[in-house]
Amino acid sequence: MKKIIIATLCLFVATLFNSCGVGNYSVTSGIEDKAAVCFSASSAYDIDVTIDGQQYTTSTVKDIAHKTRRNIKQTAKQSIVTTPGRHKVEVTRNGQTVYSKEVMLSTGDTKIIEL
Repeated sequence: MKKIIIATLCLFVATLFNSCGVGNYSVTSGIEDKAAVCFSASSAYDIDVTIDGQQYTTSTVKDIAHKTRRNIKQTAKQSIVTTPGRHKVEVTRNGQTVYSKEVMLSTGDTKIIEL
């Protein structure tokens, strides 16, 4: 009889502790929900960029011949931060369109477009 009472009491206590949840919650971490676009060319010059109809003025980052030693600091300074996804990107210099394409940006990605 004692065993049945102890087993019932243990079952009651276990049920009590398992059903005390206040609700569901989740914790997320990782990469921010942002992406960036940067432009490189054989020399640095000012450009006008339109991304999905919104205009920006920035400069190109000078391309280094072998591309293994890109200037990361300049690339970060000249990047345009936007949301991930498909974007229509158009670049003009002195009134002439030099680049016009739809690009796909991933979360946390910095896409370097060579002009």
